Amino acid sequence: MSDPRASELAVVAESLGKRFGATTALGAVTFDVRSGELFGFIGPDGGGKTTLFRILTTLLVPDAGRAEVLGLEVTANLWQLRRRVGYMAGRFSLYPDLSVRENLDFFASVFGTTVEREYAQIEPIYRQIEPFATRRASDLSGGMKQKLALCCALVHRPDILFLDEPTTGVDAVSRREFWDLLASLKASGLTIVVSTPYMDEAARCDRIALIQKGKILAIDTPDAVIESFGRPLLTVHAAERHQVLGVVRQYPETDWVYPFGETLHFTDRRREIAGTDAAAQLERFLHEQGVADAKVATAPATIEDVFIDRMGAPEAPEPAGAPA
Repeated sequence: MSDPRASELAVVAESLGKRFGATTALGAVTFDVRSGELFGFIGPDGGGKTTLFRILTTLLVPDAGRAEVLGLEVTANLWQLRRRVGYMAGRFSLYPDLSVRENLDFFASVFGTTVEREYAQIEPIYRQIEPFATRRASDLSGGMKQKLALCCALVHRPDILFLDEPTTGVDAVSRREFWDLLASLKASGLTIVVSTPYMDEAARCDRIALIQKGKILAIDTPDAVIESFGRPLLTVHAAERHQVLGVVRQYPETDWVYPFGETLHFTDRRREIAGTDAAAQLERFLHEQGVADAKVATAPATIEDVFIDRMGAPEAPEPAGAPA
């Protein structure tokens, strides 16, 4: 693997593949992560994120392709890499019967260091949980557990940090606090690779990869990914949302439509039509079909809309009461 930008790249993957029996977890994945970047893999459960992270942190061997982390090939240099990589697994993987401080002491000792020696490295995070240093890890809240796991991943001063769905299952405030911590770590120069199923967290990354069923659908900055949508997006408001979903699906110009919060998101199959014209025509159609309270308007696309568009619109369930 030869790349003239190698000194600027923290991760390089080429046609990386992994299968488990008949299931393809990763299919010929190619990407790179720049040094000092906060790079996000965005996608649902089962998309291949955990398999990818386990390969990049030397815990799994790929079936095809190659990957380098910090200039080291992941299968040939696993022992060198493990001392330079910080990894936070998706599930809480610390020792529940040990206290906060005992967990930290243990992970520091594994890498031949001490909490005292590395205190400056973890202080911004650890000081938030230090008052609970004697509390068992199993008794911490979800947000506190994640902060402890992050401290344990950082205590040996890694050159790159891999975080697999670090905010899954924690409350909104803890999620925001955690991403603020990641921003501080990035500002210090640390390269961070993170995965998340939450589309709203994509905006906190420098670049993102949309991943689904082991394939990368897009890689770019969050703004550029949104701009790639490239056509009008409409929102449909009506009291009986699920009933209206069936009506919209019968509209001759429907490309795709799916529930989004309290509304429906819709795109017209006529790619060049102006958004205001498409909205007016769809609203008129709905009124003609008896949906008197329907309101259709243009709206900016989101990361989730791009994701749905790239993977293909999901099959919506038939509305309640629809004929068989």
